[in-house]
Amino acid sequence: MRKLFVYYSHTGNGEAVAAFLAENGYDLRRVTPKKELPRPFFFKIMQGGFLAGVGYRAPLVGFDADVANYDAVTIGMPVWNGRPACPVNTVLKALDLTGKQVSFILYAGSGAAPKTVKKLNRLYPGALVTVLKEPKKYPDELQKITP
Repeated sequence: MRKLFVYYSHTGNGEAVAAFLAENGYDLRRVTPKKELPRPFFFKIMQGGFLAGVGYRAPLVGFDADVANYDAVTIGMPVWNGRPACPVNTVLKALDLTGKQVSFILYAGSGAAPKTVKKLNRLYPGALVTVLKEPKKYPDELQKITP
């Protein structure tokens, strides 16, 4: 079974998950937005949280949406304002996941993301959704992942 991890990593949490999954046979595809959030923390959370809250789809650099050669696709995302990060909104719209085994790995500062879990369960019934609390800071959180 060919497995792909498509992820966005703003603070390094996605990279921690990607390294773990790569060791478990996943191919990796990192998502890069054309424009990053502002540097100052306050402006970053205000802008990112607002845009995620309204479902903004951030333009991406060179994103390959072809997943035809994969049986399983896992999407990794930070949670902003209780919702998927803006670059991941673009990914969700672009990928054709028909017939794929789909799962999600969320990395949230609180370790909980009920709004995002609810949205993903509605959009992708039956998909496994795993929520991790900052896996870069707490590497033991990676043990929650079923590769």
